[in-house]
Amino acid sequence: MSSAGLLYPDDPSIKKLHKKLTKTAQHLGAPDHHLRQLLGRPGRFSDFSLGIDGFFMDFSRQRLDEKALSLLRESQTLSNALKKFSKMTQGKIVNPTENRAALHTAARGTGPSPLLFKEMDVKAQMQQVNEKIEQFSASVHEGKICSACGKPFTQAVVIGIGGSYLGCEFVYQALAGADKKMDLLFLPNVDIDNFARIIESIDKETTLWIVISKSYTTTETMANLNQVSTWLKDQGIAPEDHMVTITAKGSPGDDSDTPVLASFHMFDFIGGRYSVSSAVGGLPLSIALGYDVFKRFLDGCRIMDDHVLETPAEKNIALTAALISIWNSLYMGYPAQAIIPYASRLARLSPHVQQLYMESLGKSVSPKGQPLTQPAGTIIFGEPGTNAQHSFFQLAHQGKAFPIDFIGVKTPGYTGLQAMSKGVTNHQELWANLLAQAGALALGRSCDDPARNFDGNRPSTIITIDNLEPESVGMLLSFYEARTVLEGFILGVNPFDQFGVELGKLMAGDIRKEMAARNLDPSYTFACASKTDNFYLDLLFQKS
Repeated sequence: MSSAGLLYPDDPSIKKLHKKLTKTAQHLGAPDHHLRQLLGRPGRFSDFSLGIDGFFMDFSRQRLDEKALSLLRESQTLSNALKKFSKMTQGKIVNPTENRAALHTAARGTGPSPLLFKEMDVKAQMQQVNEKIEQFSASVHEGKICSACGKPFTQAVVIGIGGSYLGCEFVYQALAGADKKMDLLFLPNVDIDNFARIIESIDKETTLWIVISKSYTTTETMANLNQVSTWLKDQGIAPEDHMVTITAKGSPGDDSDTPVLASFHMFDFIGGRYSVSSAVGGLPLSIALGYDVFKRFLDGCRIMDDHVLETPAEKNIALTAALISIWNSLYMGYPAQAIIPYASRLARLSPHVQQLYMESLGKSVSPKGQPLTQPAGTIIFGEPGTNAQHSFFQLAHQGKAFPIDFIGVKTPGYTGLQAMSKGVTNHQELWANLLAQAGALALGRSCDDPARNFDGNRPSTIITIDNLEPESVGMLLSFYEARTVLEGFILGVNPFDQFGVELGKLMAGDIRKEMAARNLDPSYTFACASKTDNFYLDLLFQKS
């Protein structure tokens, strides 16, 4: 599969297009193309917005015109991004550096049936896992699978880091209004204080521990597993009576010699940051909320998958968002992008997309290893509105500009008593702020006092979903996944490997050996390659 893209332009046509886009960006940077002028053009809103049932994206406040958008769509055509996305869902190798497919979409039923990869019917395998999840979670809820003392489980804790928890945590909090079966907590950080907060919050006798690691060797996860196991034994509880694992088939976590209540398989062709719709999210969400809720979430994911697969470029929401992201980072020079959901239940969306995007697209070489013309990716960050307005929006309005995704929810999850303040409900107040921020960033305001002058011309997109039901949350998650993948294909990078996380892990191993030696022999003298590291290790081991 060709690695041609805007950042690795091995196709002369892409080089030519890149020059056109650069020239167009310079043209749109002129004062007479301020967003005030662009927004005043007839048909601006209808021409620069897209929607399907339950999902709408208004990008009329982006610093784009018809010519720029047309050129950006040419980049999709030249890079074959939509065709690559389709091949991805069919099980073709789209992760060449690891010789893997990327079949997270198959976890929600997207793609052909049967879907064969290396002689495996992927959908059939995933269906088997889901059926096991459904049966296990039902048995837990019915009390057929219970704790060692015979009491029903009342809460569960996920032991996992990165993609093994971030997406699941986002979806769990987003669906917090569902008829919750039990609380779900997360133990990702190896920091002992993270463990301390967990054990202070749980009933040790009725807590189910869910260990998530594909290889079952992830250092932080194994350290936390050891910490939890040691604590459970100290409390007189056999860990195997309170644990389940989600791991690769045949890994140390899927070993009959180390029994647990159950083991659920995950697959090499689903990367951690894309794994929410697999067992990684499926088991914890089904235990916490019920399998039917998880199934509805998968339905929402598939709706957006199908839209991306079946919709032409001109009407394709995720593709258009990918093109806008490329435009802002590569041609308009914005160093970051914020994701601001005006819904507190979507508070963990930004951290999830932060990993999804920055681990996927933070690359400096093409899939074939050739240097890119410049490093790919941008910084993603965010906080729910209106909290964000009282945090970093001073910079958003008058400091260095960055594009923003504003996310609005039409109907709130809470439907009880709603007071009126200044003539509006809290939900209406939330929407008033969302619309005002997008408008103020775009239009600005002139003032004789320089400190109160707002230049405006700061881009944003408004995304709306109908509600916080599982289908809507699934569509939102799948939208950001598809946008990330398509952006990677257009830029010419592999959005499925993540070798950038390895160097720090290797260096941590060397330092860990030094610590272990001191733990065995208090007189041992640290001998790290870095004198600075030796200083900090001496400080760490210094007697108080």
